[in-house]
Amino acid sequence: MTAAESAIAVPLPSLGEAVTEATITRWLKAVGDYVEFDEPLLEVSTDKVDTEIPAPAAGVLIEVIEPEDAVVAVGAVVATLGIDAPASPSPDTPAAPPVATEPPPAPEAVDSVMPAPADPPSTPQTDGGGQHDRVEKLPRIRRTIARRMVESLQTAAQLTTVVEADLTVIAARRAQMKQEYFERTGSRLSPLPFIVVAAVDALADHPIINATVDADCSEVTYHGSVHLGVAVDSPKGLMVPVIRDAQHKNVLEMGAAIAAAATAVRDGSIRPDDMSGGTFTITNTGSRGALFDTPIINQPQSAILGIGAATERLVPDRDSDGALLIRTRTMAYLSLTYDHRLVDGADAARYLTAVRTRLEQ
Repeated sequence: MTAAESAIAVPLPSLGEAVTEATITRWLKAVGDYVEFDEPLLEVSTDKVDTEIPAPAAGVLIEVIEPEDAVVAVGAVVATLGIDAPASPSPDTPAAPPVATEPPPAPEAVDSVMPAPADPPSTPQTDGGGQHDRVEKLPRIRRTIARRMVESLQTAAQLTTVVEADLTVIAARRAQMKQEYFERTGSRLSPLPFIVVAAVDALADHPIINATVDADCSEVTYHGSVHLGVAVDSPKGLMVPVIRDAQHKNVLEMGAAIAAAATAVRDGSIRPDDMSGGTFTITNTGSRGALFDTPIINQPQSAILGIGAATERLVPDRDSDGALLIRTRTMAYLSLTYDHRLVDGADAARYLTAVRTRLEQ
């Protein structure tokens, strides 16, 4: 049987319902390499996620049709695989001569952002003090984030409203539940799922916050379910996996769902479909110590909630007789960035007040 008769085409598989194309970021095998069935063959990047494409069969990579940095439509053939080649030559059989091809790019780490040698060398630049500047190629996911953030600011009239919430009751509830949570999940219970559940519950009475306006601002869609986007920091950049039907989850379930989504992002198992369809987003900027932030809306949603760091401080209060009290309380800022084309400041303030009330009671 000839090589041509034993060759199969390797198409770019479906990457999600809304994904029609992807960019080839790296070939993990070179022409002439043997690959096992389902072994990662190449890496691709979409607007939503980076992912590996596995080999559809075991064999030898005969031809790379689409090079790195090529934008390829779903279903297009990217390579040819010879499926009748042995995994390796037998000890008493001379090795076949290598297939003539261009030399593969030098190997690089998964998260490397240094340009391959397959690029012209950059000229070191000096700042005049003898130290050289370092010029690196911006990772594709960072370029995607940059483009989407600029598009969001150019699309929506964005404004941020901030309130302060007393999380002292939440801190006490967390202390009561953390052991049960650890026994069920093996993870530490943070204040985040308490705040997320309160924020999701409040959307039922404030549907304008869980809504989408069309491009010409002539029609608004009020979403019946809350498909919650949760911003996750990862070595490759910020990603926003979506927790479906978040309105049905209690604190323990929400904590487990957030942890699972974050793990999938960080270990690379997140799928494109897991990153689409969100109706409202939460970003926990307080996890890195920020008091509050002015987050950018995840289009086409109407709002995004930022959660600041929970800090203990002295807060003035009054007892039932009106006497002044100074007490230690756990406080945090909640910031809502919203699309002012659809949401007014009063709407944002009412929603934040509802979230704060749930947290404090």
